[in-house]
Amino acid sequence: MDRFESLRLFTRIVELGSFTRAAGALDMPRATATYVIKELEDRLGTRLLERTTRQVRPTLDGQAFYERCAAILNDLEEAEAALSPMAANPQGVLRLDLHGVHASRIILPRIAGFRARYPRIELRISTGDRLVDLVREGVDCVVRAGVPRDSSLVARRIAALPEVVCASPDYLARRGTPQRPDELGQHEAVGFFASDHDIAYPFRFLVGSKVVEYKLASSVSVSDAEAYTACALQGCGLIQVPRFRVEEHLRAGQLVEVLADWPAPLLPISVLYPQHRHLAPRVRAFVDWVAAIYVERFGPVPVHA
Repeated sequence: MDRFESLRLFTRIVELGSFTRAAGALDMPRATATYVIKELEDRLGTRLLERTTRQVRPTLDGQAFYERCAAILNDLEEAEAALSPMAANPQGVLRLDLHGVHASRIILPRIAGFRARYPRIELRISTGDRLVDLVREGVDCVVRAGVPRDSSLVARRIAALPEVVCASPDYLARRGTPQRPDELGQHEAVGFFASDHDIAYPFRFLVGSKVVEYKLASSVSVSDAEAYTACALQGCGLIQVPRFRVEEHLRAGQLVEVLADWPAPLLPISVLYPQHRHLAPRVRAFVDWVAAIYVERFGPVPVHA
């Protein structure tokens, strides 16, 4: 195995935390992967990986070497891609994970246009609100709402959405209509939590130049965006959501906006992909395409969003 291929193997082992998964991803026997890494460590005169029964992790030297290797491989692949006919006509499997509401209401209704423009790209799309591990799960990119928490990912901001606080007329008739955010302590919300960790999301408002958060009591909590709206329609409490998601219900009077004079900070929408992985032509094609449809739907991203 040549030197670049051994570096590619090493980076995949670090990213996947497993000799077996890395060997499978590169279509080679595990025994070959083990031999190649031992040969690499012998040549460098240092141990790169710590092996346990559960996981493989880089040593301090291994982590430093990984960061250099990732940069070198990225530069090499970018150089090759720039001269490849594939850059103009990308092909291959593109693995996407899309936030459920954004998939169903914005991206998938336009996906035929992407397929017509890039017929050689095979799409594999998962949807939901779960936070995926792009590297470990082999996902090329995701579309997510909120501020990205993973600094190892490149985030391209594609929209910044205004949010609204609302509730059903039945709820407001029973509990009254809050006039100020500090009155929310007397109210109940539909709770929303991430499906993969037990963190409830507060209501957020701009008070002057500061973002102030309010945590409300909840008797019903959900981990799905559509269920969140459905519970509000049934009078289960207040919700705070991007306006586009409830526009039809507001127009029909099924939900009523409250605290309209107290704006929330804009909700950022981003497309994210791994930092230490070459942005393949098929990934770049999707990133540019999805950014364009969000601009068409919501307008340009505000400079300070």
